[in-house]
Amino acid sequence: MVLAALGAQGADASSPPPRGTARSALIVFVNAGERALAHARMSVGIMSASQGNYTPAQLQLDVTQGARIASSAYRTPAPAPLSLTFGAPRCGREGACIEGWQAARSRAGAAPQLLTPGLLASSVEGAGYAAPGRSGAVRTATRRPLGFGDDAPVAAGLGGHIAAVSIGAPATLPARVGSLLRGHAIVVADLSPGRAGRRQLRALLARRARGELVIAVQRLPAGKRGQLLWLGAAGLPGAAFPGPAKELTSPTTQERGLVSSVDIAPTVLAWLHRPIPDEMRGRTIEAGGALDGAALRAFDARLRVIGERRLPAFGFLLCAWAALLLLAAATRSPAARARAMRAGALGVLWAPVAVMVPAAIEPSAGLEYALIAVLCLALGALSDLLLAWPRALLAPAIAAPAAIVVDALAHTQLLVRSVLGPNPILGARFYGVGNELKSGLAVLVLAAVAAALYPSVTTSRRQSLAWVLGAGAALALIEGSARIGAGVGGVILVCAGTAVAAVLLAPGALTRRRALLALIAPVAGLVVLAAIDLATAHGSGHFTGSVLHARSGGDVRDILVRRYKAAWGELHNHAMPVATALAVLCAVWGVRARSRLLAPVGGDQLWLATLAGGLAAGVVGALVEDSGPVLLVVAVFALGCVLSYLWGRPRRDSASYRSSPAAAASTGAVSRRTPAGGARTTRSRR
Repeated sequence: MVLAALGAQGADASSPPPRGTARSALIVFVNAGERALAHARMSVGIMSASQGNYTPAQLQLDVTQGARIASSAYRTPAPAPLSLTFGAPRCGREGACIEGWQAARSRAGAAPQLLTPGLLASSVEGAGYAAPGRSGAVRTATRRPLGFGDDAPVAAGLGGHIAAVSIGAPATLPARVGSLLRGHAIVVADLSPGRAGRRQLRALLARRARGELVIAVQRLPAGKRGQLLWLGAAGLPGAAFPGPAKELTSPTTQERGLVSSVDIAPTVLAWLHRPIPDEMRGRTIEAGGALDGAALRAFDARLRVIGERRLPAFGFLLCAWAALLLLAAATRSPAARARAMRAGALGVLWAPVAVMVPAAIEPSAGLEYALIAVLCLALGALSDLLLAWPRALLAPAIAAPAAIVVDALAHTQLLVRSVLGPNPILGARFYGVGNELKSGLAVLVLAAVAAALYPSVTTSRRQSLAWVLGAGAALALIEGSARIGAGVGGVILVCAGTAVAAVLLAPGALTRRRALLALIAPVAGLVVLAAIDLATAHGSGHFTGSVLHARSGGDVRDILVRRYKAAWGELHNHAMPVATALAVLCAVWGVRARSRLLAPVGGDQLWLATLAGGLAAGVVGALVEDSGPVLLVVAVFALGCVLSYLWGRPRRDSASYRSSPAAAASTGAVSRRTPAGGARTTRSRR
């Protein structure tokens, strides 16, 4: 053992093995967290183990197929139990196979994506499996598993057979694994529970050959939630072993210290110099910078709590706004009530920026809720104080996209750690702008254009149109860029909202040509996105990786089916049916009462166009994004905040605007529908 350890120390995996060196890969499952893996001198990362609900069987299938979809996209959310079986007739001459495998294959075949369980082992003509247990034990249909075979499905081929199995005393496991590696390019091993398993891991690493890649996956006790697991690797290019441990990452997540379960199979095949099948959607795992264990553990802890803090954080913010309104009402001062209305509305719109502050310091839940509320209301009050009404909307509209861009390019990971981030624990998105932000940003940016140019009668329609198109293009670029927003649906909804605003704003009457241009605007946006994706991300972006790399029309159909299934599932999630119904009712009422709602700005045409564009962005987002109705709810809520800010107009601005020539020009459309003085009567009631 000592000689083997000394020999391993001389093997520097930071450079590839010499030509002709036999390559192999060992995948072990062990009860080990970050500290134990780092102590074994392995490079470490957090692994997203599931997309949706986690089960060990689904993790095993995802590893073998190198691809995954949301558990809700399957006909049955959870796979049938999988277990190792010996001697059964269905195992054939191989002698060992996985019970329940055919059911798993049928379930994958009916899924809206090409999934091939067993693809990893079949790519190398079969894999071996080793575990501690009683040699010669046989599992029959009437007996329970005997403590081994937990992760044997990872070694199964397309038919569910395992090329070679070694079950024996725990003390002999490292030697038996070595024997299997001499005859098979891939070996999967279950290590003993607890400390014994960690000792076995260190022994395996000490025996590691120069051309051997070792990947260690954390195994959790039964019943534990495993959306995030620890993963260690020894032998990756760029990470000397033994030597300073590195932080693992992959192009799948584009986040430091974070990889996906579907990355294991491509990483193994790339190490073995075997072709990576097109069905595998994962990417090869890479060794990044030096491992900071404390920071990585903090990242893991943060990812586990952000999902459950989202709604409480914004509920707390809304309660704080309501309390501010009550305090203002107690003063019986119209000016105080108007200030509270404006500060609260602006504060909610500042949320995308404010949530990044607690993301940086990672406080307790209560402190985070209070910090977000205080920061939002303070920023809202400050912007209202420094910028004249209605131009205070410019502050959050500029700050939010700017903060997202800086965070993405500087790799500070603040957005992904925030309660408005993409929430990687769900396993569907690891970077970019989350769906909750996409439609809200569209509303905010378009409203900011109207605020900047108000009153629009002082600007020609062509100039206003140019500003709207420019702002929409900039936001679409941010939301769609592979290195920033990475949102295909974001580009579609922003282009659609901008097109609707442009059509309503363009001089002259609405024509078929303009309507057609509005309809094809999202398509044009996708074409531009594809060009940017290919130029800046070399085809590895979210759009090109999913749509442009599709092999057939069936693949595109599968993408659409998955997205709409997810959207339909979101519609049935918790209080979303009620929220969606309220959003639809508010949207319909808002369209019918648009003249009254826009009374604070005198029915300004630019405000009408941009807010209509924001609503269109929410509607289109609900139709094209997998979060479905969430985008409509967020858009309507953001529109409500913008209108609340407008209705908090200072009285001095109301008086000066009513007497200005701009008011007479901009309210012409309204005066045709209301009696003379009706607008002034409405304002006096307000």
